[in-house]
Amino acid sequence: MRADARRNHDRLVACARDAFAELGADAPLDEIAQRAGVGNATLYRHFPTRQALLEAVFRDHIDALCRQAEDLMSAPSPGAALKEWLGAVIAQGSTERGLAASLLAALGQDGSSCRAAVFGAARALLARAQEAGDVRAGVSVEQMFKLVNAIALATETEPDAAGQAAALLDLIFHGLTPRP
Repeated sequence: MRADARRNHDRLVACARDAFAELGADAPLDEIAQRAGVGNATLYRHFPTRQALLEAVFRDHIDALCRQAEDLMSAPSPGAALKEWLGAVIAQGSTERGLAASLLAALGQDGSSCRAAVFGAARALLARAQEAGDVRAGVSVEQMFKLVNAIALATETEPDAAGQAAALLDLIFHGLTPRP
């Protein structure tokens, strides 16, 4: 990629990150292009769809979550590893107001490379926790993500978002554990 094209790409991603944080996942693409100082054609040349732009904005976050999941696959307690990772997913979604909804949008569409990566990581951790008897059988990755996303959205504007999210994750995880 040419140097000027790389600068435009990087500016578009940075401005999109700010716009999504401020206005949510439906931030006007025209406004993002304007903030980046480029025309709409430049934006669409780099990111032909809103989904492509969302994925570019969250690629680093998704990659970090996947690396963490891989590291946690060798943790001694599969259930604790899953819970720790779900906490990290919530934290990523709650870093700034509006980012939870934007991250959900980035993960929302089937065929999304972000969704495939995160759901693959989650499947591996969930399967390991289920095999160890730490999480009940029949819980799906999709169900788990709906609950985690609900926590991120519900707590993102709370004064003690991290504390509230941890308390809600404890409640949910209690429901995920098998009953005798």
